[in-house]
Amino acid sequence: MAAMANELRFKTARDLFMACPAVAADMVASPSEQPSIEFCRTLLAGRVPEEAITFCAYLLPERAAVWWAHECLSHLTDLLDSGDHELLALVHDWVSQPDSPYHGAEVSQAAAMPPTTPAAWIALAAGWHGNGSATEAPALSALPPAGRAVSAGVLAGLARVALVDRFSVLSAFVEMGIQLAETEALRQSADAN
Repeated sequence: MAAMANELRFKTARDLFMACPAVAADMVASPSEQPSIEFCRTLLAGRVPEEAITFCAYLLPERAAVWWAHECLSHLTDLLDSGDHELLALVHDWVSQPDSPYHGAEVSQAAAMPPTTPAAWIALAAGWHGNGSATEAPALSALPPAGRAVSAGVLAGLARVALVDRFSVLSAFVEMGIQLAETEALRQSADAN
């Protein structure tokens, strides 16, 4: 596990905070020299466990973060409306083929709408990351990084979960994010070799 932590995009929480200053505005927790995964689990066990969601959103590479958010919201389909289901389908197609002009145009169009639902935030993150035309729109150019949109989408979905179930769902989402971060680290390591 320690060797894998060294392969992560950000070895320590401080590395992530230094590379992505926006995360400091989105979290109360101060960065430490803890390995990123350990820091994330500390957040989950802390006073504001939702910050572990935010940390995961920034820890993952943007495309992987969008996929993670898609997967989180896919577990909440009973709590989402039909518009969110359509947006999740668009995000799924975009993640599968991010270079497709067809998917890029659809995500760009979805991202141009105000993010008022959980999946709309995820579509915004995909549009922010994947398509230059989405980021050229005046309303979108002032928006923060994709990590913030991913975090907002997952947290907005989580807010729809019954209070009695919320921590267990939050924990499952964070563990899924951690597993994806570890998988991405292994994939990038294999690509480098």
